[in-house]
Amino acid sequence: MPKSVKKNFPKKILHPKSRKVQQLSKRNHRKLKVEKLQWAHQVKQNLTGEKFLWFRDHLEPDIIQYTPELTIEIIELYLSRFNEELEQIKLKHSIGNRKNRQHANREDIIRLTILQEEEEFATCGLEMPDLLDIVQLDMLRKWEGELRLLQNFKLKRYNRKQLLHLASSSEVKDVKTSQKTGSSIDISQSALVTQDNGTDIQNEEAHVVKQVDSCDNEKIEINEDTSMEVDT
Repeated sequence: MPKSVKKNFPKKILHPKSRKVQQLSKRNHRKLKVEKLQWAHQVKQNLTGEKFLWFRDHLEPDIIQYTPELTIEIIELYLSRFNEELEQIKLKHSIGNRKNRQHANREDIIRLTILQEEEEFATCGLEMPDLLDIVQLDMLRKWEGELRLLQNFKLKRYNRKQLLHLASSSEVKDVKTSQKTGSSIDISQSALVTQDNGTDIQNEEAHVVKQVDSCDNEKIEINEDTSMEVDT
C-alpha cells in the first residue's frame, strides 16, 4: 500500500482577541517588563558601585573612625567632584566665542545631578556608605570594587542637619564625661584629704593621750617621793 503523504496545511490564523493571543501578548509584556527591571537594577548597581569607589578612594588612611564632622567634609567634597569638569567645559565654550554649546548633554546631566544630590543632602539625606560604623568602614577599605559584594554593605542616608546634631550631641557627651572624671578626681582627692586629716587627728589624739599618761606617771612618782619623805 502506498505510504500516507503528509500534507502541509497552512497554519491556523488566530483571532486577535482569542485566549491564545492574549496569553502570548501577556507573556511578551511580562518578558519586556522583567528585562526593563533588570536593566534598571543593573544601572542602579553600577551607579552605587561608582559612588562606593569614590568614597573608598577618598578616605583618610590615618583615620580609624569617622566622626560626624569628618563625614560632612567628605560629603561636601563628593558634591563638588564635578567642579573641575564644569570649569573645563566653560573654558571650551569661551574659546572662539562659540554660539553652540559643546558637550551640552554632559553639562546638563552634571548640573541636574548636583542639584539633586544637594537637595537630598539638605532634606531627606544623601544615600552613601555608613562611614560612622567602624565595621562598615573597614569593609569599604578592603573592598576591591566587586559589584556582587555591594549587598554586604549597609546603605545609610545622612543629611546636614542630622550630622550636625550628632556632632553637637557627641561634644556634649565628651564634656559630660570630662566633668564626671574631673568630679570623681576631686571626690577622690577630697577623700584622701579627709583621710589624711583623720589620721592627723588620730595622731594628735594619741599624742595627747601619751602626754596625759606621762603627766599621770610623773604625778604618781611625785606622790611616791613625797610619801617617802613623810615617812622619813
